[in-house]
Amino acid sequence: MGMLEFDPPKKYLELIEQFRLIDDTFFDVCFDGSNTCMQLLLRVFFNRDDIIVKEVVTQRSAQNLYGRSARFDVIAVDSTGKIYNVEIQRADEGANPKRARFNHSLIDSREINKGTKYKDFPEVWVIFITENDIFGKMCPMYHIDHIIKEVNQPFDDAAHTAYVNGAYRGTDAFGLLMQDFFCHDPAKMHYLELAERADFFKHKKEGVNTMCKIMQTLQDEGRAEGRAEGIATGRNEMATDTAMKMLRFNEPIEKIITYTNLSPERVAELAQQIR
Repeated sequence: MGMLEFDPPKKYLELIEQFRLIDDTFFDVCFDGSNTCMQLLLRVFFNRDDIIVKEVVTQRSAQNLYGRSARFDVIAVDSTGKIYNVEIQRADEGANPKRARFNHSLIDSREINKGTKYKDFPEVWVIFITENDIFGKMCPMYHIDHIIKEVNQPFDDAAHTAYVNGAYRGTDAFGLLMQDFFCHDPAKMHYLELAERADFFKHKKEGVNTMCKIMQTLQDEGRAEGRAEGIATGRNEMATDTAMKMLRFNEPIEKIITYTNLSPERVAELAQQIR
């Protein structure tokens, strides 16, 4: 295991402890290149044990993945060539149906070459993991496919969309998976694959080093954005108030750091007050 390139600041360690898989930065880090974790996820989602993931790419491992206009969380490909785009969407508005349409179009534009025959178009799944039950029907997962309305038959265009209900808390495999997504402590997770991956980035030297670099980048970006918008550091009270509001609306911690220009240590303190 490699040595840390710097002593981890306490403020970073406290913030790293707060991260969960439902936070998109931590989700990206944990699933980046992890075929095992993605395979587990898809097998639970589709209740199948024959899905074999061959490749996982995240925004962090591919510069400008699918173009600068899109920031996909994870793209995975299985052994049959099916493509899965898995996105964390904590805010309900982020899971707008037109966002799914947008993601589908971008994936098609990259994967389908000019000479590709229609029969060879890949099957594509766009999957949103949402913090709330945005359809309100208490289903663990909602599948959306096109149909021919007049005859109620499938319109087989090989384009599928699914919404995973992060609020689902059943005692089945799906419910246990969602509990893991909202768990801060790897020791309390149900799935070993996810627990080991989370523990690596929270408690192992190499993983913590990676997370510290990410926290530093987020803080630097926040400072730069603050300067660009003329946000003075003396307006800390306003920034704190904004951060508290964002926490109450379950905004991702990393987004709060960037938007408010508060230190990771301060955001971690405020998160403790909310939770």
